[in-house]
Amino acid sequence: MREKETLPYPFTWHDTPIDLSFVFKDEKPAGKRGFLTVQGERFVFEDGTPARFWGTNFNSGANFPSHEHSEKVAKRLAKFGVNMVRFHQMDAEWSTPNIFQFTKGERKDHTRCLDPESLDRLDYLIYCLKQEGIYMYMDLLVYRKFKSGDGVENASQLTEAAKPYSNFSRKLIELQKQYNEQLFTHYNPYTKLAYKDDPSIVMTDITNENDLFLHESRPVVLEPYRSELEGMYREWADRKRMDVPAGEKVNFACKPDETMTAFLSEVQTSYYVEMIDHLRAIGVKIPIAGTNWPLNAALLQCQTPTDFTDNHAYWWLGDQSSIDNRPMTAYKSNMLPMIGFMKLPDKPMFISEWESPWPNEWRAETPLLLAAAGAFQGWSGYAIHTYRYTTSHQDDRIGRNIALNGITYRGIFDTFNDPAKFGLFYHAALILRRGDVKEGEQRIKVKLPELNSTGPDDSISFFMCRVPATDLLAERHKYAIELPGPRTAKNGEDDIVIPIDTELVDAGKGEVLSDTGEMYRSWVKRYGWINAPRTKAVYGFIGQAGLIELSGMSIEAETDFATIAISSLTDDPLASSDNMLLTAIGRADNTEAVYNEDHTAELKPGRPPVLVEVIRAKIRLKTEQSDVRVWSVNPEGFFTGAVPSEWKDGVLSFEIGHTYPSMYYLIQKN
Repeated sequence: MREKETLPYPFTWHDTPIDLSFVFKDEKPAGKRGFLTVQGERFVFEDGTPARFWGTNFNSGANFPSHEHSEKVAKRLAKFGVNMVRFHQMDAEWSTPNIFQFTKGERKDHTRCLDPESLDRLDYLIYCLKQEGIYMYMDLLVYRKFKSGDGVENASQLTEAAKPYSNFSRKLIELQKQYNEQLFTHYNPYTKLAYKDDPSIVMTDITNENDLFLHESRPVVLEPYRSELEGMYREWADRKRMDVPAGEKVNFACKPDETMTAFLSEVQTSYYVEMIDHLRAIGVKIPIAGTNWPLNAALLQCQTPTDFTDNHAYWWLGDQSSIDNRPMTAYKSNMLPMIGFMKLPDKPMFISEWESPWPNEWRAETPLLLAAAGAFQGWSGYAIHTYRYTTSHQDDRIGRNIALNGITYRGIFDTFNDPAKFGLFYHAALILRRGDVKEGEQRIKVKLPELNSTGPDDSISFFMCRVPATDLLAERHKYAIELPGPRTAKNGEDDIVIPIDTELVDAGKGEVLSDTGEMYRSWVKRYGWINAPRTKAVYGFIGQAGLIELSGMSIEAETDFATIAISSLTDDPLASSDNMLLTAIGRADNTEAVYNEDHTAELKPGRPPVLVEVIRAKIRLKTEQSDVRVWSVNPEGFFTGAVPSEWKDGVLSFEIGHTYPSMYYLIQKN
């Protein structure tokens, strides 16, 4: 961290400085509104209530906490405004516990039984989350390591989840079905419901980041699976009256041509259909997704039989040996085009993983932009990756250099104690769940070319489908990706359809303004704002922007980089609310953390407590409430003092960061 004034602001594992749960008290317990259903491109509960989720992942061991931990962590999440937890990596062999084995030591030669102690802990966690109004997303095939006792050939040579063979191998598909049935028909003694009958479990996907199109890094070469796929290919070609030379091996490791893409698409789609049919047959009622990343147009097209699309997006290059320290606000194209690529016109979309991981020093710019864009686009919600990988109780520094399955970067994804991300969840939850930012006014459809066409990029096999039209579109208009082929009756008459290389936003101006006027970002000036009646925020390099004027509020920051947000904690707009939360956060890191000059390499990880930079700014807020005080709130939730303020002619004026500096301030009527 650069030499700035800082103060300790540690986030404890069991509590929060501010409690937002009262805002959503009518949503308890989760499931009170019936099962989640799909109506067009929206999630709606059975009682007709629209559903939006702001959430987090629990990874590996975090899915199996003690009963005491479950009670406290469920309450903590509700206080932050979280209403979704995705159970991720439950099947990871390297985790302790995992769904198949509670402790390490005994040799398990199969994965065909679920561990009773792991299930008991998961059961109670579900019960506790449900009581606090928190819904659950149940992952299925993620990191399962198939073993010889499962009756799987060459099990030791299969990667986790047997990628990509689990998408077509009959044996592996039957094992998946067995697991899915064991899980969803399991009876939870605490909720007194089987998982399939519990409306607090609202979504599931068939397999995580797993498909047949990532041929370069996961080629189909292992026997007998390669031969099994070749047999399927020859049968398919025979049905299509195509000649495949006998005696020559079909090469599945090369870049697929038009014919191979058509075959792989049919196999992939058939896998989803079969798995969905099986889940429905055992009584699973909730929406089901296929897989969840923006790989290419062919994989997107395969999602058509599913109930919703799921997506993952990261502001991170994926090299664990160095730090991606780019400020996202300063780039024309950010995480949003990657997210929007999976939005089909007739399905809801949920983003089950997103992250701008520590130690990127600008990560506080991300949560509110994503929440606002999600509300503006009408997306169904987000879950950050991740809360944490374990349930150890120490209040530690940010990040842990632990090795899991030979990988040591995992600690960068723990966010439970990161003020720069989880610290902004209060406002993010209000923006998305409460709908503080309204949906866009104009609807655009970006039409993908035929899969065998050529253009600025190869729409079949490149890693993320490059769609220039979407670079700024998520911050300007609502949009969806329309698949190749003729338009259908589902398309609205007022929708504008554009090809992938048409850019509706004039990038030459260096800025983008939403068609509602509530979102703005300049990648040239490197800052943005959210300007809605109940939530207003500025983010990025606001200290260089001078006076930022929003409707009813102005901010003039001394600190170079920060996110400053104010939200009404009542149903009233800020102009008349008698209870408001102000959060000011920028850089946050461990005590004595040391990096190289450009912050791209960690030299010393530091130690607890976590330090936040003191954010200094002059704020003027129009309010009808003349008798209010601005309270500084410390990490334990104590009022540490009233910040000097003046109300005159309907405007409340005060400065933060000088008297009783803090990260949180409550503005409340006396």
